[in-house]
Amino acid sequence: MRGQFISFEGGEGAGKSTQAERLAASLEKAGIETVLTREPGGTFGAEAIRDLVLDGTSDRWSGLTELLLMYAARVDHVEKLIKPALKRGAWVISDRFADSSMAYQGYARGLGKARVDAVHKAVLDDFQPDLTILFDMDPVMAMKRVETRGEDLSRFDAESIEFHKELRQAFKQISDDNSDRYFMIDAGASRDAVETRILYAITQKYPDLAGRLGGQ
Repeated sequence: MRGQFISFEGGEGAGKSTQAERLAASLEKAGIETVLTREPGGTFGAEAIRDLVLDGTSDRWSGLTELLLMYAARVDHVEKLIKPALKRGAWVISDRFADSSMAYQGYARGLGKARVDAVHKAVLDDFQPDLTILFDMDPVMAMKRVETRGEDLSRFDAESIEFHKELRQAFKQISDDNSDRYFMIDAGASRDAVETRILYAITQKYPDLAGRLGGQ
């Protein structure tokens, strides 16, 4: 039986990586083989492209170049990691997927929905996650989190607060446009509260898992 593909989306500093690890642990405890990955990245080639995309000044690449680099990484990711894992019945949790390209390059960079949709269709056809969890958070609070991590800022971290506000609205629009697979949570809540909401979203989508996951 094919596995399930779950993506986590949202702006910078929303806590997606931490919660992806927690969900993976819960699914593994429930007896489900789980693959935890991220975008851009997840494979050797995609990780190399990640360095190109995230490092440097904010104006290093145009929005279109960013989009094409992201999809070059994504195709490698899907072909070499995601689809093989799903085929053998594993569940895949990805910290970001194609909706990030729509939000960052389509909306915030101004390329437009149609152009991003056309690129996605050309290289991945209709391939999308089965469930997407959106981490919604006030951008000012989120960027304070980023600053306190003590890590070097990526090109996207270093963007203006106006850019991050546009991203938040973009993700909300994408959520509205894909309400059949989206579940939005308040990422400003405590880590335990966020985890509880994620597990609730999982059991709403997959009722057979009710009682098998912690935090219910």
